[in-house]
Amino acid sequence: MKRVIFTGGSGKAGRHALQVLLDRGYQVMNLDLKPLDNPKARTLITDLTDSGQVFNALTSYMGLHEFDPDMRAQKVDAIVHFAAVPRVMIVPDNELYRINVMSTYNIIEAAVKLGIKKIVIASSETTYGVVFAETPREPDYFPLDEEYDVNPMDSYALSKIVNERTARAFATRSGADIYALRIGNVIEPHEYALFPKWFQDPGFRKKIAWSYVDARDLGELCHRCIETSGLGFQVFNASSGDTSSDLPTAELLKRFYPKVPVKGKLSEFETLLSNKKAREMLGFEQKHSWRKYVKA
Repeated sequence: MKRVIFTGGSGKAGRHALQVLLDRGYQVMNLDLKPLDNPKARTLITDLTDSGQVFNALTSYMGLHEFDPDMRAQKVDAIVHFAAVPRVMIVPDNELYRINVMSTYNIIEAAVKLGIKKIVIASSETTYGVVFAETPREPDYFPLDEEYDVNPMDSYALSKIVNERTARAFATRSGADIYALRIGNVIEPHEYALFPKWFQDPGFRKKIAWSYVDARDLGELCHRCIETSGLGFQVFNASSGDTSSDLPTAELLKRFYPKVPVKGKLSEFETLLSNKKAREMLGFEQKHSWRKYVKA
């Protein structure tokens, strides 16, 4: 049984992704500011912006009960770091930046110094610079891939780019595998009920390039990251293979991004946030498409 510490497991994406890891047979402990209602994963309330708390948490007993017969800490095999301020307009920008950057630095530093060789961090599709742009902005090209020259203007995406660079630096110095997931719009199972409304206004999701990823598929991608070793530092888009629109991809591009160049040939409903690298290098397979849950 591999032992995984998951940060932010009480959040929207985290609680589903964490459950997937439990279902895969991992022992998981959640680090968060809010408890997770899951009897199989204990939550340790931890302020990740405090380096001392992070070091202590990563060397804590991971079991479920304070009356367990043996409460000695055991080696952690992997870290999945999802905890963050999840978007702009929740706290002031400088506080968002501080929390997201320092929590990630503290997690990666502690993990590397404790000899944990597999770290997965949550980056974001916002790094491509369109989603939270202060004025309308178009991508340089589609589909968005990991080779894109990310250049956002907002503090949230900037914090994620800094976190990617932090991960790269620690991977270089330590030899650890640190994978950053640029996560698309996360969809919980109950949120498929929203899709018909989105279909009526296809321009509503233009800024996210109609991306989405089922929270359970995101958990599977975390599983593939944990099980795939030897890649050093890598960035992977975390997205479904199709768009969240019922319109063909070519129609979306023609109506909303007619001037943006397209690299290669896209299939009829192919995503504009490419998951090709995750499929090829991690063996990721999408299991949940909106077409399984939304009636035509």
